[in-house]
Amino acid sequence: MGFKNAPMVTLKPYQAKEDLFPPEVRAEIDRWIAKYPPEWRQSAVMAALRVVQEDNGGFLTEELMDRVAAYLDMPPIAVYEVATFYSMYELKPVGRHKICVCTNVSCMINGSDRIVEHMEKRLGIRLGETTGDGRFTLKEVECLGACGGAPMFQIGNKYYENLTPELVDSILDGLE
Repeated sequence: MGFKNAPMVTLKPYQAKEDLFPPEVRAEIDRWIAKYPPEWRQSAVMAALRVVQEDNGGFLTEELMDRVAAYLDMPPIAVYEVATFYSMYELKPVGRHKICVCTNVSCMINGSDRIVEHMEKRLGIRLGETTGDGRFTLKEVECLGACGGAPMFQIGNKYYENLTPELVDSILDGLE
């Protein structure tokens, strides 16, 4: 990594690494760290961010990213770069159901613009926004790797493919 000279997060004198996260979060991060040689523990940064984000209700704060940096012995800027580059990380609260709509080439050719327009009208929000009740966030993402089923979107860990406005309505109606 090119961060050898970047400043590290300094733990407060009373703060041990064990105090950065609850035990269950540390255990999950440690499972990921164990997959790498000790000198490559920073390779677990993506997994650590995912675990911390899930534990925080779906988004990351600067303080949480700093804690990840301290836990993995890496400069905070390196963690920020990962968290801001990948679309799976959120830096502000999101709705209970985050709808990640693919608008890349295959989906676009197969009508993702019609799907986005339908959802914006139905939910009363635009891409990048969350409904007033905090139920839905609509997010535009790059390719989700399901081009054969375009247009598609992802909600949670589930992919929905070959979308039509009617199918979208059925999916949304089925969510709590």
